[in-house]
Amino acid sequence: MLSQATKERVYMRTTITLNDTIYKGLKIRAAESGESVSAVVEDAIKEQILEDLDDLRTVKERENEPAIDFRTFVKKLKADGLL
Repeated sequence: MLSQATKERVYMRTTITLNDTIYKGLKIRAAESGESVSAVVEDAIKEQILEDLDDLRTVKERENEPAIDFRTFVKKLKADGLL
């Protein structure tokens, strides 16, 4: 493994299958931003990974909170007049 100072970016060529309309939108987004389609896709994936990490942190922070099952939750909503 290379040190942080000498780390080079290595790219992997891959194929993905997208809905035609989604792909057209992706191409428009790339053209409007001056980025490549690959860059837009990579940014979206990075954003999703960061969001997942944030979700995992939240789950970890809340792991000791009391749990409530769905049926009990619905009963409480009904009792409170919310359903």
